Amino acid sequence: MAYILGIETSCDETAAAVVGSGEHVLSNVVASQIATHKPYGGVVPELASREHLRNILPVVRSALAEAGQTYRSLDALAVTQGPGLAGALLVGISFAKALSFALDKPLIAVNHLEGHIHAVLLEQLQAGHRDISFPVLALVVSGGHTHLYLAERREQGWSYETIGHTRDDAAGEAFDKVAKLLGLGYPGGPVIDTLAPLGDAAAVKFPIAQLKHRDRRHKQGRQETKARFDFSYSGIKTAVLRYTEAHGMRAQIENRRRILRSLARPTLEDYLSVCDRTTLNLVASFQRTMVDDLIAKSLAAARSYEVRTLFVTGGVAANNQLRSGFELRAHMEGLPVFFPSRPLSTDNAAMIAAAAFPKWLVKDFACPDFSADAGLVLVGVR
Repeated sequence: MAYILGIETSCDETAAAVVGSGEHVLSNVVASQIATHKPYGGVVPELASREHLRNILPVVRSALAEAGQTYRSLDALAVTQGPGLAGALLVGISFAKALSFALDKPLIAVNHLEGHIHAVLLEQLQAGHRDISFPVLALVVSGGHTHLYLAERREQGWSYETIGHTRDDAAGEAFDKVAKLLGLGYPGGPVIDTLAPLGDAAAVKFPIAQLKHRDRRHKQGRQETKARFDFSYSGIKTAVLRYTEAHGMRAQIENRRRILRSLARPTLEDYLSVCDRTTLNLVASFQRTMVDDLIAKSLAAARSYEVRTLFVTGGVAANNQLRSGFELRAHMEGLPVFFPSRPLSTDNAAMIAAAAFPKWLVKDFACPDFSADAGLVLVGVR
């Protein structure tokens, strides 16, 4: 058993976990910053960095204690290198570097997006499912990312090819911005997921972007000759804004925002008391459009690239309608689809430690001078 301590500080969650041999989760500790960022309706990078500095040592200590491990009993350390907020990433990297030097333990740099993919694999291995068929199509969908990756397992690690990504807003970002626009608070994705079943999803017709031209920023490999499946969600966010303006919803939105801000932990009853039928229909229609687009493009990509397994991971993978929709439509096409559990859907360090294990096996350790890479891409053999 190889014990790896994973550290994750890419955005607004300070996380540490100990995972044995890439599949045995001994601990998984997360310190959330939701209360810090809630008054601003989104993550404030400077505040996120400050909270990481405050939380990282107690979080790591808690992860070791929960796992029954010590610094000396660890075989390696792993940390998120990117992508993410530069200042937040540097907190985790600086701490991991210092720990690696003091303990004389190898340090492994992990791509945050690869971590999300390995969150699915981790739990499948825990469940004894070791016969996953390749190639795998992985949809990584969160507040900062919406990517489609073609993943293969190689002798020297994993290979990834980007076959689709968002041209502007990520799906999770669109959920949070629409929730903020409607005065529903932060984080908005879970609120929309809760309220959407109470509205009429066919009440508002939202157009979804149909991208015909190539994205010149992402030309690589087979993408020159094979189809791409890109996303765009800035348009639907603007469409929601125009709808509220056309239906005179501004005063109601401001009143809703004021009331919900005064409540530390709003309940479903609290939300329903400040949401009329028009708002519920708008929320339901927005979510249906987003979910339908994510599913349709992912399954079209799966058919085009003849994949044999589908992973759906990232924070938005916790969305109930997205899960049920994928399960139904993928089943109809005979395509196995796997999700991480909800605790491993959002940012966590267990996925970072799990993604580090294949690198540990081949001694793919980080150079002493590596640093944060806020725009780190996931491509090639890892």
